[in-house]
Amino acid sequence: MPKHGKLYRNAVKDIDLSQKFDVSEAMKLVLQSAFAKFDETVDVAMCLGVDPKHSDQMVRGAVTLPHGLGKQVRIAAFCKGDKEAEAREAGADFVGADELIEKIQGGWLDFDKAVATPDMMAQVGKIGRLLGPRGLMPNAKTGTVTFDIANAIQELKAGRVEFKVDKAGVLHAPLGKKSFGADKLLDNFKTLIETVMRMKPSAAKGTYLKSLAMASTMGPGIQIDPLSVRRFLEG
Repeated sequence: MPKHGKLYRNAVKDIDLSQKFDVSEAMKLVLQSAFAKFDETVDVAMCLGVDPKHSDQMVRGAVTLPHGLGKQVRIAAFCKGDKEAEAREAGADFVGADELIEKIQGGWLDFDKAVATPDMMAQVGKIGRLLGPRGLMPNAKTGTVTFDIANAIQELKAGRVEFKVDKAGVLHAPLGKKSFGADKLLDNFKTLIETVMRMKPSAAKGTYLKSLAMASTMGPGIQIDPLSVRRFLEG
């Protein structure tokens, strides 16, 4: 079993990691225990009571966080004709059609998100095996395949987060940077959790939000009492 370093041990020495905290206290502890010299990202992980093997229990979507994510998002836009100028004006970093696809086929993947107009998806599908495993494949369910490409780009630039449960029913999502402070990070968390709760599949039985935890990039996972989430949303 790997050993934690001195900085990590010092950060958690006064925290009972087996305890479950309410949302606000958990956020306080996450920020308190973040020890890296860089501006760490704060993430949340939720275990949902769904079985993703069944399509009617898949939880997948996107949400624009009110305070963004605190980082520059490089966007590739697959489009042609008038939509190319629209994408550039909206702030896309890389815009094109066949030539952009050929560049990616050659091994270039220097971007964070991708959007596409529906008429480009047949061509984009040719590089699906390159984009898919990296989470870069445009998808209509997350709003990244659309003719309203300017709006999609602006939302991604503003801090739009895409999420999807993994095979174990766990959903991971970033909430922003440590430097945001507790209030902004909690606002982002509230927007995310409200969206996830609204997306509960009708086929999912039993407890939907089974467990969740927050952590900074290098810090420990702080468990949250699922019962406190409802109080937090109503507060």
